[in-house]
Amino acid sequence: MTNMAAQIRVAIIGSGPSGFYAADHLLKQSAPEIHVDMYERLPTPFGLVRGGVAPDHAKIKSVTKLYSRIASHERFRFFGNIEFGKDVSRFDLGDHYHGIIYAVGAQTDRKLGIAGEDLTNSYAATEFVGWYNGHPDYHDCDFDLTGIKRVAVIGVGNVAMDVARILARTPEELYGTDIADYALATLRRSEVEEIYILGRRGPAQAAFTNPEIKELGEMADADIIVDCDDASLDELSATHLKKARDRSAIRNVKILQSYVDRGLTGKSRRIILRFLVSPFEIIGSNKVEAMKIVKNELYLDDNGNLRPRATDELETLPFDMIFRSVGYRGVPLPDVPFYDRWGTIPNEQGRVLTKNEGRERLRGNYVVGWIKRGPSGIIGTNKPDAIETAERFLEDLQSGDVLQPRDTRAESIIELARMRKPNFVSFAEWKVLDEIELQRGAESGRSRVKFTTVEEMLEVLGKEPELARAGK
Repeated sequence: MTNMAAQIRVAIIGSGPSGFYAADHLLKQSAPEIHVDMYERLPTPFGLVRGGVAPDHAKIKSVTKLYSRIASHERFRFFGNIEFGKDVSRFDLGDHYHGIIYAVGAQTDRKLGIAGEDLTNSYAATEFVGWYNGHPDYHDCDFDLTGIKRVAVIGVGNVAMDVARILARTPEELYGTDIADYALATLRRSEVEEIYILGRRGPAQAAFTNPEIKELGEMADADIIVDCDDASLDELSATHLKKARDRSAIRNVKILQSYVDRGLTGKSRRIILRFLVSPFEIIGSNKVEAMKIVKNELYLDDNGNLRPRATDELETLPFDMIFRSVGYRGVPLPDVPFYDRWGTIPNEQGRVLTKNEGRERLRGNYVVGWIKRGPSGIIGTNKPDAIETAERFLEDLQSGDVLQPRDTRAESIIELARMRKPNFVSFAEWKVLDEIELQRGAESGRSRVKFTTVEEMLEVLGKEPELARAGK
C-alpha cells in the first residue's frame, strides 16, 4: 500500500484524446483524490484533434469543449511547450509522480518501401495534413500545386479521404474553416484536375467510414468516378461480408456502387477510386512523373482473413504528385521501452512492459491511445482504451505497486518546469491564444485563424521564444 498521506500525482505525456480521457477518469476518483499534470511538446493542447482532423470537419473538432472542461478541474494542470525526453526525463518525473502515462500517439507515417518513393512531389499524407492544419512541425513544408494536374492518394482510410477531399474542395468551401492561411492561399492557386484514390484491397475491406465516402460524392466542384469492376465484390468478399454482417462495410459498398452510373456532370475536378491495386514503383528523373501499379487478388490466409496478393498484371499511370496514406506509426521515447515491429510501447492492458515478449513490468509506467494499441479506431475509441489503463493504475495504487516519488508538492513540480523550460505554457495561457485565434477568425468571417509557429505563440504571450534550459 502506497503512502496515502502524500498527494497522489499522475503525469500524462501528450494532450490528445486518449490523454484527456485518462485524465478525466482519474480526476473522477474520490478515494483517493488524484492530481493530474499533462505535459505537451507544443504550446497548444488537443493533439490530432487540432492538428489532424480536417478543417472542414468542424463538428468533430467540437470535442475539444469536453477536453477544456476536464482541464478546468482544480486538480488538473497543463504544462505546454515542454518536451518529454528533452526538457524533462522519465527519471525527473519519477521523483514527483506515482504514475506516468504515455499518450503520445503515432507521430510518423509508414513507408511504402518501393523505388522512387523519395522523389520530389512524393509525400506522406501526414505532412500534408499537418501543413493544412497549421501544425508548427509542418509550417515550412511547400506543397506547390501550380502545374499539378494529376494526384494519387495511396490508401483508403479516413486520412486518405481527407487529403482527397481537401484537394478537391473549392476555396469558397474552405474559407470559413480553420485551415491555415498559407494552405488556403496555396489551394486557391491549385491546378489539380484529377485525384486518384488507390486501395490495395477491395471495396468491402476499405477502412474509410460511411460519412467519409458519402461526403466524396457531395463535392461542390468535383465528380466522383467508380468503375463497375472496382465496385463489384469478388466471391470471397461477398461471402465474407455476408458472414461478418459488418453493417458499415455493407453500407460502404452500397455507397460506392451508387456512384458507378452517376457519370460526369461537368465539374472541374474528378475523384477516381480504384481498388485491388498497389504501388509497384514511382517513376521520374528528379520528380514524380508516373507510378507503376500492380493488380491484386484476394485470398484467405491460414487464420481465415482476406489478404491481398500481387498478380503479374501491371499498369502505369501518369501522376504529378503522390501522397502515401498507409498508416501512422509510433516513434520511440527516451528511456521508454519500444516495440519497433509494431511501432508501439509494449504493454499489457496499458501497463508498460520492458519488452514485447515477456511479463516484466516497468513499474508506475502506463500507456494509452495509438502508442498503446497502434493507429486504429476513431476519437471515441480512445475513451474505453484510456479507462482500461487508468483502472490498471488504480489497481496498482491500491496495492502499492506504483512509483514512490520523493516530493509530490505542487510547488516542487512548478520549480522543475521553470528551471527546465522557463517559457512553458499553462492552460490559462493556451486559453488566451485560443481567444485570439477565435477573434482573428471572427474579424475575417472564418471560424478561427490559427497561430502556426511556436515562436509567434510565445511572442503573443510575452514569452521569450528561445531560453536556455538551466540545470541541464
